[in-house]
Amino acid sequence: MIVTTLRRRVLCLAFASIATMPFVHAQTSDLVTRGAYLAKAADCAGCHTAPPAPGKPQPHPFAGGLPMGSPFGTIWSSNITPDPQHGIGRYSYEDFARALREGVAPGGKHLYPAMPYPSFSKIDDDDMRALYAYFMHGVEPVAQAAPETHLPFPFSQRWALAFWNFAFAPSKPFTPDPKRDAQWNRGAYLVQSLGHCGACHTPRGPAYNERGFTESSRAYLTGGTNDHWYAPNLTGAQGAGLGRLSPGDIAAFLKTGHGAGLATFGSMVQVVEDSTQYLDDQDLLAIASYLKSLPASENGGAYDAHSRLAQQSVAALHTGDDERPGAGLYQSACARCHKSNGEGEELKFPRLAGNPAVLSEKPDSLVRMVLQGGRPPSTEHGPQPKKMPPFADKLTDTEVARVLTFVRSAWGNDASPVTTRDVKIMRDAVSKNTSP
Repeated sequence: MIVTTLRRRVLCLAFASIATMPFVHAQTSDLVTRGAYLAKAADCAGCHTAPPAPGKPQPHPFAGGLPMGSPFGTIWSSNITPDPQHGIGRYSYEDFARALREGVAPGGKHLYPAMPYPSFSKIDDDDMRALYAYFMHGVEPVAQAAPETHLPFPFSQRWALAFWNFAFAPSKPFTPDPKRDAQWNRGAYLVQSLGHCGACHTPRGPAYNERGFTESSRAYLTGGTNDHWYAPNLTGAQGAGLGRLSPGDIAAFLKTGHGAGLATFGSMVQVVEDSTQYLDDQDLLAIASYLKSLPASENGGAYDAHSRLAQQSVAALHTGDDERPGAGLYQSACARCHKSNGEGEELKFPRLAGNPAVLSEKPDSLVRMVLQGGRPPSTEHGPQPKKMPPFADKLTDTEVARVLTFVRSAWGNDASPVTTRDVKIMRDAVSKNTSP
């Protein structure tokens, strides 16, 4: 009888195990799927995938090797595939969460804040576990070492980052605002944590620290410089900000790279291609709702399409009578695509009249675009991208300064002029980045 009872128990346990296996696998699969979505929201591939090289195989996703410029030297992104030797395959969940939230890898190795752990500290536990499940079970391991980061002394002393973290890195999780609705709180969470928008769009202090991580800071998302691109003001400013854009415009811009006659360019192209185009409409509108709630920070230029000067410049360009410096260059090099009235062509060429990026406090992105050219993102739901040619070999520093000064002062635009020195500095900086 004892043997019979034991057999029954064994059979019961066996059938119970078999019965629960599909549930466990389904649960894990759902977690991995959610983690994949969150990894796109965080744009993990954008930083942890090497750029493609001519004549070489397509780089492995998440295997690291992307060089990121910083004021202290080049920082190379790491391999975050589950490879046990070169990646994060030996990370426990606690190791993974600590690296993302505190910037500390196993063994006490401090990560440079090019990894946006000050923002990722706000990721909640459920999302963190989903991300861990994805990177351990949904990503192909790649046995490939990423280049080591070697910064000059004293920045090579990673232990000093413990003091930097204590002084500048937040450690509190995201807390919903009970005075706001669910959509606003969802948008705030995505912008402040996974989206880490402040890493580029918030100005930095002398210690390379972000000058704010939530809307409680007056500097938060008011514009910042990153790798020689100026990420524009995302507050409600009427000129250089989002004040004249609707939530639908912002959502379309993040989904397709186009919205309200504007087009994504520069480092934001990769963000749209690798990240925001894959977010669902509810999350995109939540982000837009949060951004539209930010109080205006009126740094940058202004725009008034109905001013007398605006009407005069449009009429003069139409007849060819405008003799201001840069006007002739604009007509010969730019007007074919962006039109004499600065309105561009919908879903092809962005408008320059009233474009917040044109009115930005710093002209860095405009100068870099003229010198290097560029394109909007290629997305599933957007139009075929149209490339802008580079003008570095066609225009002198003085000519670039004049045509951009004209653009920043025509059609009702009212932004500070661009100097020859601005162009020379940018030309020298980007030539160093592209030199072998």
